[in-house]
Amino acid sequence: MADIGLAKGAEERGHARAALDVDSVRDAYRRWASVYDTVFGGVSGFGRRRAVAAVNRLSGVRVLEVGVGTGLALPLYRRDLQVVGIDLSREMLQKAQQRVAAERLANVRGLVEMDAERMAFEDGAFDIAVAMFTASVVPDAKKLFAEMSRVVRPGGHMLFVNHFAAEGGPRWWIERAMAPLSRRLGWHPDFALCDLFEPETTTVESIEPCPPAGIFTLVQMRNPVVATQALAAE
Repeated sequence: MADIGLAKGAEERGHARAALDVDSVRDAYRRWASVYDTVFGGVSGFGRRRAVAAVNRLSGVRVLEVGVGTGLALPLYRRDLQVVGIDLSREMLQKAQQRVAAERLANVRGLVEMDAERMAFEDGAFDIAVAMFTASVVPDAKKLFAEMSRVVRPGGHMLFVNHFAAEGGPRWWIERAMAPLSRRLGWHPDFALCDLFEPETTTVESIEPCPPAGIFTLVQMRNPVVATQALAAE
């Protein structure tokens, strides 16, 4: 099991995060949709490519990309994979649809406007679910995690690429200073791994820092068989 003691939660670090809600996230990405690829595409590209490369090595063909955005990752998937993308932003999805059409990505089976905390998919509908730069922009990351666990089959794979908060040092102070602006930015700069799931009860297969300078981290795990079955039975 990988070391998952990356950072304390926001409350334990002595400051509360500004609350996000669905409308705030939707409004933020409506503003960013037209310039997202230019502004964020480059710096996030390393983590995106690493995450899709990991997906491409896994078994299973049914892939869910949560927070697909403008579809920057879609051309990177193996063509035999059946990829479905969801996003809360209609404007971002329109960009993704244009990319799918321009690059003739027949393996992209659907792009759907959907709340990641309340997915419409059946239990176990996917073999793999990946969320890239999404966990820190949803209102409740633990609900996101629970929904991803629900829609991935028992024993399937879940992957997350995200910025996770530092425990101390200059970067911690920068994150703390930025926290009150998170509602306008549409993300949580002080987001910790334990804000996504309970480290004590979750088995992580690997944690891998990504360039540039380890700002982003790729986290991989198997969906717990027992936990998923118990959730489905409730």
